[in-house]
Amino acid sequence: MFSKVLVANRGEIALRVIRACQELGIKTVAVYSAADARAPHVREADEAVLVGPPPSSQSYLVGEHLIEVALRTGVQAIHPGYGFLSERAWFARAVREAGLVFIGPPAEAIDAMGSKTSARQLVMAAGVPVVPGTTDSVRDADEAIAIAQSFGFPVLLKAAAGGGGKGMRIVRAASDLADALASAKREAQNAFGDDAVYIEKYIEGPRHVEIQVLADMHGNVLHLGERECSVQRRHQKMIEEAPSVAVSPELRARMGATAVAAARAAGYVNAGTCEFLLDTNGQYYFLEMNTRIQVEHPVTELVMGLDLVQWQIRVAAGEALPFAQKDFTPRGWAMECRITSEDPSNGFLPSTGRIEYLHLPTGPGVRWDGGIEAGSDIGLHYDPMLAKLIVHAPTRALAIARMRRALRELTIDGIETSRGFHLRVMDHPEFQQGAIHIQWLEQNLPALTAPVSDPSAIRLAAVAAALVAHTERQAGHVASGAHAAAMGEASLPSATVRGEPTGPTWREVARREALRSS
Repeated sequence: MFSKVLVANRGEIALRVIRACQELGIKTVAVYSAADARAPHVREADEAVLVGPPPSSQSYLVGEHLIEVALRTGVQAIHPGYGFLSERAWFARAVREAGLVFIGPPAEAIDAMGSKTSARQLVMAAGVPVVPGTTDSVRDADEAIAIAQSFGFPVLLKAAAGGGGKGMRIVRAASDLADALASAKREAQNAFGDDAVYIEKYIEGPRHVEIQVLADMHGNVLHLGERECSVQRRHQKMIEEAPSVAVSPELRARMGATAVAAARAAGYVNAGTCEFLLDTNGQYYFLEMNTRIQVEHPVTELVMGLDLVQWQIRVAAGEALPFAQKDFTPRGWAMECRITSEDPSNGFLPSTGRIEYLHLPTGPGVRWDGGIEAGSDIGLHYDPMLAKLIVHAPTRALAIARMRRALRELTIDGIETSRGFHLRVMDHPEFQQGAIHIQWLEQNLPALTAPVSDPSAIRLAAVAAALVAHTERQAGHVASGAHAAAMGEASLPSATVRGEPTGPTWREVARREALRSS
C-alpha cells in the first residue's frame, strides 16, 4: 500500500479522496490555486502546495507542475479525482513515466475510450450494442445529410472528443443540418481542441442508465449494478439514484455483462462507468465509457456496501478484488442531488459570493459530500457544484421522503443554490412514480424553476414570524416581532452560561420556523 498520495483536484472530490486515504493510513498532499487557499481540502490534507493562480489552466490543469510537486513531496501515487486531468491519457502516461502510479486506468485504456468514435468501434467488435450511427466523424454537410437520411430524422450530432453536452445538437430536418453541424464543430473545437463530429440516430424519450465497473490487475472485472441518471438539464446530470425503477434483475445482469465486455475490450483496470441509453422497449445501447470515478459514485457505494475510492487506491497498489459477481445485489435505494451555486429561477445563472451561514442536514441515512463551509468564497473560476446530498433508505419512496427532509434541513445563506429546485423535483408526481427520461426535466423545467412571488418579502415575513414565535417562548427578550425583524443580523438575547450564549440566533430560529410553516 502507498504511504503518501497526491490529490490532483479540489473541492468535494479532493476531500473525498483525502478521507479515503486517511482511513487506509495513507498521508496526503493537496494542491490548491490561490483562490482555494482557505478551502477545506487544503486544511484536511497532511501537506498542501500552491500550484498557481485561480484559472485552472494555470493551476489544476498544469500536469507537469503537479508531477513535479508529487516528486518533490515524495508521494508514490496521484489520484486525479474527476474532471481536470482525470481522463487525459497524456497525463496518466506522464505520471507513469515519472515513476509514479496513476490511480485510475492505464493511459492506453483512456486512449481507447477517450474518443466516442473509436470507443464505438472497439465495443462493436466485442459485440456490444450501440446506437445506430457513424463510427467515423463526418467530413461535411452533404455527407452528414446522406447519413442522416439513411437513419431517418431526428438525428444527434456529437463531438467525438467530448462530453457534458458540448458539441451536441439534435437535428429534426435535413434543412437544419448544415447550420447545426457548423455550430457543433465550432463548439467542439472550442471545448476540446478537436472539431470532429459524428452522427447517431436520435432516440426519443430514453433513460440514461449507467453501469459501474471495477477491474483489477489480475484479470478480475466486475459490475456493481446500475445508476439512473435521467434527470438532466442540457445533458448535465442533476439527480442520480441506484438502482433504477426500469431495470429488472435480469436486465441488470445483461447490461452488467455488456459493461464488463466493453471494459475487457479496452484492457480496463480500476473504476470506470459504461453509459447506456435504455429505450421504452427495454433495449439498451452503449454511449461511452467514463474512465474515472463518477460524481455520482456514492449511490452505488450505499446500495452495494463498499468504498469505491478506497478500492481505486487498493487496485492501483496491486491488490486483487476479493469479491465475486454474486456478492453484489443492491440493498435499498440511494439518491443524490447535486447542490450547485446556480439560480434556477434565473436560467441557472451562476451565483457568486460568500457563504455566510451553512447548516447541514443530519439524521438516519443522510450523507453530505461537500467542499464548502461557512466563509467559503464562491467565484466563477470552477464548476458550480458545491456538494452532493445523498440519502439511503429501504425503498425508493422512503428515499424520496428522506431527501425531501434533508433538503428542508439544508441551509446555505449568501448565494443562490439549487436546493429549492431539488425540493420541487422531489414533490413532482411523475418523479415520484419514476416516470422519467432524459428529456423529462427540460419538458418540466418551467414549473420546476418558476420564481417564488416576491421572495424578499417572503423571507422578511418568515424572519418576522420566527422572531414573533421566539418572543412568545422567550417573553421579555424582544419587544415585538416588527422590532425584531428590524434587528437584521443581530443575535437574539438568550440565556448565557459563563458569558457564552446558549440560545439560538435569529437565523437558526428563522430556519426552524420557516421549515415548520412550509
